[in-house]
Amino acid sequence: MRWELALTLLLCAAGVLAQDGTGAEDPAGAGAGAGAAAGGAPRYEVTEPSECKQYPCLIFEELFENLDLKTWEHEITASGNGNWEFQTYTNNRSNSFVKEDKLYIKPTLTDDQYGEDFVYGGSLDLWGGNGNNDDCTGNQFFGCYREGPGFNPQTREKNPGEIINPVKSARLRTKDSFAFKYGHIDVTAKMPKGDWLWPAVKLIPKYTSYGKWPASGEIDIIESRGNFNITGDFGQALGAGVVQSTLHWGPYWQANGFFRTIAGKPLDHDGFHKYGVTWTKDFIKFYIDNQPLMEINPETNFFEFGMYEKFLDIANPWSGGTKMAPFDQEFYLAINLAVGGTNGYFSDLWTYAPTTKPWANLAQFPMRDFWEKKEEWYPTWQGDESAFVVDSIRVWKIEED
Repeated sequence: MRWELALTLLLCAAGVLAQDGTGAEDPAGAGAGAGAAAGGAPRYEVTEPSECKQYPCLIFEELFENLDLKTWEHEITASGNGNWEFQTYTNNRSNSFVKEDKLYIKPTLTDDQYGEDFVYGGSLDLWGGNGNNDDCTGNQFFGCYREGPGFNPQTREKNPGEIINPVKSARLRTKDSFAFKYGHIDVTAKMPKGDWLWPAVKLIPKYTSYGKWPASGEIDIIESRGNFNITGDFGQALGAGVVQSTLHWGPYWQANGFFRTIAGKPLDHDGFHKYGVTWTKDFIKFYIDNQPLMEINPETNFFEFGMYEKFLDIANPWSGGTKMAPFDQEFYLAINLAVGGTNGYFSDLWTYAPTTKPWANLAQFPMRDFWEKKEEWYPTWQGDESAFVVDSIRVWKIEED
C-alpha cells in the first residue's frame, strides 16, 4: 500500500528506521518533535488528526522530557486489573518518574511506605477526592478500600485471611487526553528484570462500545515476564527475554479468543526494542524491531473468525460494526507494571527456577503466600533494573478517514 511505503520512507528520513530495515536508531536521537535536531535529520511536528493533509501524519508523540500529568493519568486502585494481581497502582514518584528522558515504572513494597506488617494490620483507603491522579479509578474487586486480617489481641499472632496488596506500582493512561482509531504506533521500551514482574503497553477501548471486557477488545502491544527461568508445558522458554503481543476479544471473558491472536519472540533482554502495531480497516499487524511478528485479518468478521457459532448459542455482539469490530472504535494508551496475579499469566503448570512459584492460582490467600516467600523473589528486584522503562511512543494516522 502507498501509506506503508510512505511510512517506511518517513521513518528512514527521521532516523527511526535504518535504511536496511534493521530498526537501528539514529544515535543523534532525531525523528521526533518540532524543528531540527542538532546535527541530525529533520524533526516532524505533531498534527491534530482532523488537520492531517498528507499521510503518514504524526498525531501523537511522547518523548518523556517530563511526566506530563495532563497527558498521562495515573490509575489508582488495588483491584488487580481483573487478574487479582498483587500490586496497588498509585500516583507516586517512587513508582513512576522520568529520568534522562525516559519513563520509569518501578515496583516498591507497601510496607516501605506504611510500616512493617501494614499489609496484615492496616487499612488502605484510595478513595481520594481531588480529581484526576488522586481519586480511585477502579472500585471493582474491592479496589478502593482494603483492610488486612489484623492480629490476635492476646497473642499478637497474625489472623488468617488475605493481606493488603504487598507491592506498589503504576499504570498510566491517556483515556481523557488521547485516543485514536486506526493508525500505526511505535513504542520503544526496555523490559524489567525480576521475578513475577509483568510489564505491558496496551490499547484499551475508550467507550467499551460492544460491552465489558473482552467484548470491546484489547490490543496488547507488548507484554513479558521478569523471571529469567520459566519453562512452559512443551519445554518452551517463557521467561525474561521472551515478549508477546496479543489481541483480546470475545462475547464474554469465558470465550476470550486470544489464543487465536497471540504471538511471541525471544529478544535480548538487556536493551531497548521497538514494538509496533499497524491497525487498519482490514487488518492488524504487529512488529518487533520493524520485523513482522503477526498479522490478523478476520476476512469476514471476528465472530466467524472465532467460530463462535459452532459452540455458543449467542448472537454476534459485533453485528452492528465493521469487519474489524470490536477493533473499529477509538482506543487509548495504557502503560503498566503489574506483579503476579491469579489469572494464569504465571501458570501453575509451568516450571520456575531456581525457586518454585510461591502461590497457587486457586489458593485461598495467594497474595499472602506470595508475600511470605519474599526472601525468595525480592532479591531479584535490583534497583532500576526492575523498572519498566519506556523511551518513546509515536502514533501516525496512515490514511484518510
